[in-house]
Amino acid sequence: MHLHRSAPDPAACPATVTPRLRASWRRSERYGISAEEMRPVFTGSVDTGSLLYECGTAVLRGLQATLANEPVSMMITDPEGLVLSRICEDGTINRSLDRVHLAPGFYFAEENAGTNGLGLALADRAPSLVRAEEHFCAGLRGYTCAAAPVLDPVSGGVAGSVNLTTWSDSASELLLALAQSAAGNTTALMLARGAGRSAHPMPRGEVFRVYADRMRAPEASVLTPGWRNVFAEARSAFRNGRAVAVVGEAGTGKTALASLARRELRRERVLSVRPPAPDDVEAWLELWTPELGKDSTCVIISGVDRLPAWVISDLAERLGEVRAVGGMQPYVLTAESAEAMPEELRRLVDTVVEVPALRFRPDDIQPLARHFARQQRRREVDFTASAARTLNAYDWPENVRQLRQVVRDAAGRADLIDLNHLPPEVFTGPGRPLTRLEAVERDEIIRCLTEPGTTVGEAARELGVSRATIYRKMAQYRITVPGRAPRA
Repeated sequence: MHLHRSAPDPAACPATVTPRLRASWRRSERYGISAEEMRPVFTGSVDTGSLLYECGTAVLRGLQATLANEPVSMMITDPEGLVLSRICEDGTINRSLDRVHLAPGFYFAEENAGTNGLGLALADRAPSLVRAEEHFCAGLRGYTCAAAPVLDPVSGGVAGSVNLTTWSDSASELLLALAQSAAGNTTALMLARGAGRSAHPMPRGEVFRVYADRMRAPEASVLTPGWRNVFAEARSAFRNGRAVAVVGEAGTGKTALASLARRELRRERVLSVRPPAPDDVEAWLELWTPELGKDSTCVIISGVDRLPAWVISDLAERLGEVRAVGGMQPYVLTAESAEAMPEELRRLVDTVVEVPALRFRPDDIQPLARHFARQQRRREVDFTASAARTLNAYDWPENVRQLRQVVRDAAGRADLIDLNHLPPEVFTGPGRPLTRLEAVERDEIIRCLTEPGTTVGEAARELGVSRATIYRKMAQYRITVPGRAPRA
């Protein structure tokens, strides 16, 4: 690989060069970054009203109090590497950072500024420390930067990063630990202040086998023509030896679709692998990548848009090797959209199949609900007309995964599912996040309204409020219960 004259040379610092740094240098070279002259992109404004900005700034203000008189500049960035805020009382380092444009309003992702701490943290979705000569651009080699991604507490995606920058000759041993702590505290504060939200589980990097008898979901036989069309599209692409990516919102059933389509063509072993936590990536790769070269084995690699950048390069190389063999391709990729797929992997895909969200497949809701209920009870389970209308009216933001959980919980309690067996979430429309007290009040109103045979007046008396108040609360919380419509 050709490097710019003053770009970092791996041979010059063998003790610190890691595979992640080497991969980042290569990406910087591909982006066309000049090691001699750095010109990060500037935007005229930053979003200072976001939850990330509010919480990140509060956390860094608290950290600043513990680092008094230390030459450390603390920053919050968005997920694209745009610096949103910079907190530092040391005038010397502030003026120096201004000269290299490491300031609010400038983008410092890898494609803008080459290898640097915050850019690497965002690219690899992992805490990163970049010292002095490890920076791709010469203008940044007077600094050491430690950064950690801030995860959105609800979606689990990268919301931004915390970056701590100091002089390159300053002690940096604790810098990365401080950045990780600040990022974690920012996520926790976002969860606390974004009332009514629930935390997203951390990625665990599951690798499991998909069994045919457990995957015979109704999509392939009894659901709507819309689902059958995408199923047929995937099956045809597999039959013609094309590499397939299945895209769609989280929870739409991308892995189920790929598994069923492959199994209908031929009997084979299907493995599903999901992204792990950043620290577990190497062990995760070692666990399943040897399976790629085995006969009659298909690996479904889920969430490739959530993989660290260095893993994407490694994975693209491995998939390129097995792709060259020909025949039915032994891998399927999934992502939330074709645009979100990393370009290195997108080049290894011949056909993109999009699975529509459940809100665009309303005719699927009842067949799926009955299927999930039957799985839970091992026999047929009925739904009252009111319960069925409620399920059909809800927009299912978490798609089939959410419907499955709701129905299984309800079916575990009754053979005839009625309104009072359904959770409060399915009776409410989209709106602002609720405080804990508001969520408790909303849930209690729904509990009373969904009791069999209960009228709005009876629910009001049980709650100790007037009919006018309960109608007002129903409108406030966007509560819709069949037969108990709020007044216009």
